[in-house]
Amino acid sequence: MSTPTLRVAVVGAGPAGIYASDILSKTDLDVSIDLYERLPAPFGLVRYGVAPDHPRIKQIIVALHKVLERGDIRLLANVDYGTDLKLDDLRQFYDAVIFSTGSIRDAALPIPGIDLEGSYGAADFVSWYDGHPDVPRTWPLQHQQVAVIGAGNVALDVARILAKHADDLLPTEVPGNVYDILKANPITDVHVFARRGPAQVKFSPLELRELGHVPDVDVIVYPEDFEFDEGSMAAIHSSNQTKQVVKTLTDWTLREPEELTASRRIHLHFLHKPAEVLGEDGKVVGLRTERTALNGDGNATGTGQLHDWPVQAVYRAVGYFGSPLVDIPFDDVAGVIPNREGRVVDVDGDQLAGVYCTGWIKRGPVGLIGHTKSDASETIRHLAEDVAAGGEAFYTATDRDPAAVTDFLSARGVDVIEWSGWELLDAYERSLGEPHGRERIKVVPREQMTDIALGRTPAV
Repeated sequence: MSTPTLRVAVVGAGPAGIYASDILSKTDLDVSIDLYERLPAPFGLVRYGVAPDHPRIKQIIVALHKVLERGDIRLLANVDYGTDLKLDDLRQFYDAVIFSTGSIRDAALPIPGIDLEGSYGAADFVSWYDGHPDVPRTWPLQHQQVAVIGAGNVALDVARILAKHADDLLPTEVPGNVYDILKANPITDVHVFARRGPAQVKFSPLELRELGHVPDVDVIVYPEDFEFDEGSMAAIHSSNQTKQVVKTLTDWTLREPEELTASRRIHLHFLHKPAEVLGEDGKVVGLRTERTALNGDGNATGTGQLHDWPVQAVYRAVGYFGSPLVDIPFDDVAGVIPNREGRVVDVDGDQLAGVYCTGWIKRGPVGLIGHTKSDASETIRHLAEDVAAGGEAFYTATDRDPAAVTDFLSARGVDVIEWSGWELLDAYERSLGEPHGRERIKVVPREQMTDIALGRTPAV
């Protein structure tokens, strides 16, 4: 009896899921791959987590697009795992399941006042300005002074979008509703706070340099915030990236006050640890920080010296966090699916047969998109090893016909969007942008996206 075609479901059509699908398709296995996506459009964080004024990073979509347009990986979008189907359903149609659902929630920042009105998570703000269909189409940009807590590229993105003049975003794919709200933004000052020094921030050199070229926005740094301990010097000497970041920041300290004439300002504050979000009548009226000091190894400790900053909104950009999945083990502390190199394990540490994970839901929200490829390779290698070791016993699906799962979803009333549907939506978005000289203008309402992808009259 010949071995049947291996049936694999990959849940999550961002870079992690697409890379895993691509790598699996190029193994020696005779395999049929279905790639599930909760939203009507694929590409995950590259579509909904990269700022619209960073088209260079969004070009990653071109490579991902080429993988899916080959046709050997079937896209099944607009299907929500946990609602439209669960693990037992997937086991009926597949021999193995790979979860690549990423990390889309904001990590917690447990300080007093963080839940006040006017305190926001950066992930929610990024989703809004990127036109994510699951977030409201409005955003309360009504303040002149705003704080951003964080020392990574997401903090820079948030600060830049808050300070940037809306017309400078017109050449991008920014949705119309986002442009309109940014156009009315009264902001004058954005304060970014990092708890350690300039040598410890996680800004990439390119992102930081770009910040200095935003039209009519000055970047202001403060010499008293520049401290370099032994750990800092070691980091500078051992990392060219750190050296470039420190040089850019240090060069900005040499600017003369008369050079700073822009109507908007981004202030970069180092050695300031957030201590409390200050409120009045339930709303944000300020941020209290504690001055820190480096302690010799690049870490920082509080000095007890407090400073209050009069801001009317606070954005925390302290990292992303994974979300638990129905019927799948979850580590509530790390925000990941517990696993051993991509093999999912239960609470006792035993491998969950036929269940794997990759990407940020596997290892946490660290590393660049390029790291996701090697991460996926590790998971696929172990899946292939398990197939070889299990032999015929690995092939557990009972309904092996690829049409069986789409019939199942159709019977449940799920509007499944396949690759041809995404091509319709893609073409429609491009047609919106073309008259304005833009690559695309994103469609935001989920119902309209679905109707366009399914060839129905777009919802109003």
